This record gives sequence, C-alpha cells and structure tokens, in this order.
Amino acid sequence: MRAQIILWYAGLILLLNSAFLFVATIVSLINLDSGLFSLAYSTIIVFLFGIFPIIFVKPNEDVSNKEGLAILIIGWLISCLFGTIPYVLWGGEFSFTNAWFESVSGFTTTGSTILTNVEILPKGLLFWRATTHWIGGMGIIVFVLAVLPTIGLAGMTLYRSEVSHLTMEKLSFNTRNAAKVLISVYVGLTVFESLLLVFGGMSIFDSVTHSFATIATGGFSVKNLSIAHYDNLYFEIVIILFMIVAGTHFGYLYKIISNRFKNIERTGIVTYYLVILLSGIIIATFYMRISGLFDNIFTSLRYATFQIVSIGTSTGFATTNTNIWPPVAKVLIIFFTFQCACAGSTSGGIKVDRMILFIKTIIKKTRQLLHPHAVIPVKLDGKEITPSALEMSVLYVSLYIFVVFISTILITLTGINSLEAFTGSAAAMGNVGPGLGAVGSMGNYSDIPAFGKWVLSGTMLLGRLEIFGFIIFLSRSTWKH
Repeated sequence: MRAQIILWYAGLILLLNSAFLFVATIVSLINLDSGLFSLAYSTIIVFLFGIFPIIFVKPNEDVSNKEGLAILIIGWLISCLFGTIPYVLWGGEFSFTNAWFESVSGFTTTGSTILTNVEILPKGLLFWRATTHWIGGMGIIVFVLAVLPTIGLAGMTLYRSEVSHLTMEKLSFNTRNAAKVLISVYVGLTVFESLLLVFGGMSIFDSVTHSFATIATGGFSVKNLSIAHYDNLYFEIVIILFMIVAGTHFGYLYKIISNRFKNIERTGIVTYYLVILLSGIIIATFYMRISGLFDNIFTSLRYATFQIVSIGTSTGFATTNTNIWPPVAKVLIIFFTFQCACAGSTSGGIKVDRMILFIKTIIKKTRQLLHPHAVIPVKLDGKEITPSALEMSVLYVSLYIFVVFISTILITLTGINSLEAFTGSAAAMGNVGPGLGAVGSMGNYSDIPAFGKWVLSGTMLLGRLEIFGFIIFLSRSTWKH
C-alpha cells in the first residue's frame, strides 16, 4: 500500500469538493446571506488541503485493487469530514456531532436531518447541503473519473472500487465512457426536472435543490414540511416520475435515450421494480381508504403513491405523516425501506436485483431438496447467474440485516424506543432517511443522543459503500505491503 498514491487522489477529491463549495459560495454571495463567510472560508480550507498533495506528490496511474479500495473509503470519509466545515463555522444547531451527521447524511444521500428548522439556514448553506446529495448520489469517484484527462489502469481500478459488480455487469462501456454515461444521464435528468418544476411555478432555487435531492434519491428539502409545504399536485407528479426514473439503472436509461425510445430492451429487474411499487401503492391506498384516514380514494391514492415511491426509491421526501398510516401501510414502508430500487441507480437499500436473486436462490434450494441431483440454473434477464454470485447476494442480504440489528441494539442503549431505533437504523442502512415515530416522515433526528448519531452515521456509510468494501478496508491483509 503506497500512501503517496492514496494521498494524491485524496487531494484530487478535496479539490473537487472545493469546486462545489465555491459554487455554493457564489449562491451565498448572490443572496448576500449569513452563510457567505463560512462557505468562503470552507472553500479556501478545503482547496488548500487538496492542492498540497497535488503539488508535492507525483501522480501514478498504477493503482492496485487494495489502493483503489483505500482511495474510495478515504475519499468518502474525508468528503464527509471536510463537508462539516461550513456547518460548524455557521453555528446554530451544528455542534460537530450534528454537523458530521448532516454531512454524512448528505453525501450518502440518506436525507436524515438533525435540523428542527431547515428554513432558518441561509440559501448558500442550503445549496451546499443539497450539493452534498448531488455529489454523493453519483459517487465522488465517478465524478473524478469523468473529469480526469487520462485515467489508464488507475481509472479502471477506482471505477471497480466505487461501482458494485451488479452495476458493472449492466454497463457495456469502457471505464471512462461508463463514467461519462452515468454523469450525462445524471446531469440531464437534474436539468430536465429543474425546468419542469420551474415551469410549474416553483422558484429556481427550490427547483434546483429539490432536483439535486430527487435525482440523487436523497430527500433533503429546503422546507421544514418537505414537499408537503407546497401542497401542489403538479410538483408531486413531477417528483414522483423522476424518483422512479432515478431508481432505474442509469446504463439502461442511457440505452433507452440513445435509441430514442425505440426497441426498448425488456428487463425482468425493471419489470419487478415497477410492479412491486405499483402493488405497494394499491395496497396502501386501499387500507388508507378503508381506515378512513382520507376522505376519498383519490386523496388516498395521491399520498400513497408519493410516499411509497419516495421510500421505495430511498429518496425520503414527504407529503404526509406516515405515523398515522394504518399498520399494513407501515409494514409496506418497512419493506420498501429494506428493498429500495435498482442497482446502477442512485438508490440505496438491498436493491431489487439482490432481492430477485435472493428469492430465486430460495426457490432453487427448495427444489434441490426435492430433487437432490437436479442441476437447476438461475437466470436473470436471460443470463445465467454463477453460484458464487448467488452466494454473494445471499451473504450480502444476511450481513445487511445483521448490521441493522446491531445498529438497533446500540441505539436502544441510548434510551430510544425500539420502533424508532429499528426503523431509524433500517433507514440509515438503506440511505432512505425517515423511519417511524419521532424519526418519521415529518420528524427529524435531533433528539437522538450523540452516541446514537455516530452509530447511525457509521450505518449510513456502511449502506452507501455496500458493507464489503468497509470490511475489506478494515482487514489487516489490506494494509500489508
């Protein structure tokens, strides 16, 4: 493990963060708000920490797999750490623990917040908060690969470290082109949604920040009541559509767009994703209507659709208080908090792809109990899945649930009740945001004790980096020469 290589790429990552901080500073300057100096100082600090390794360390394209993994993990950690600086300098509710929680929640696109009054933040700081979503949604390494003039083998190593194998299997592009494909779809969707929201009457600032959060499936809003603040059906429909799109594999979206929506490739993953969302909406609508929660079926459908899609894509926006939903609808929320959307999207959770493989593995093993000598292949979208890939999917789901369980236990030790501890931990691991109870769709995480916030922050990072990367990073063998 060569520290100088890791240091050089860490510097590059910080420089990219400083560029986004500079944009937030410009927003603050335009609005002449109270966040100007905290953002300006932060930009300078992050830039200086980033430029020194670039100046004094020679770049090297020969990056090993272990070094690529170290760059990935360290890149995420330093982004979250330096992302706290604007919050701490501004003050308010931001102790270091709260600033760390908010920064991690932003970069991991979780969308949980410690803020009891979001609207008190100056626009520049709100823009930086939304930007952390937008950076984290695609992944800081993917942004780096898209802007580097030459990447060579280093780029391939970094790309494999950042992007899960489920994503890479669906992208038939080389490393740099794959990064550019992801970024082009990402930017295009953000611009398109912003324009549609502005067309509907939302302010440019609100449109851009909410588009950042939607396409990143993050959920940070600039309003205390989230999307419920607007009570606007048009806004809700636009955001619903873009949440669904953002939960779809970006490589698949690129192929559809580049083919001008002709010869759309049928995929069982996307079909399952859409069908399960629709099923959840129908069930939630039915039970909310018969419970008398809303006056008519159309109002029930409106709120059920938005909230199921929001949780099912790990976005976390809210238009209603899910704490008052009937029990069946709450169970649906918990299910979608665990599953979420497709691999290759900005969504968190276990992912639809793994859920399908998990179910298919159970079916296969059950059939093999009845027919021990039978050879039963498992296919996904016409491709046979290797036994090792099936084992990895089952192992991932098991580890995922185990992490949620451990996090829940640790949170309950702080005195938080079991419902909030469990749903909060599941929401953190799935990068979803809201749970149930005080941490529900209309609540926040301000009352979680400091220890609990650090536990949840670690859980968010584990969920965003998909567990295995962190485990390998912390193992002794990774750091041996």
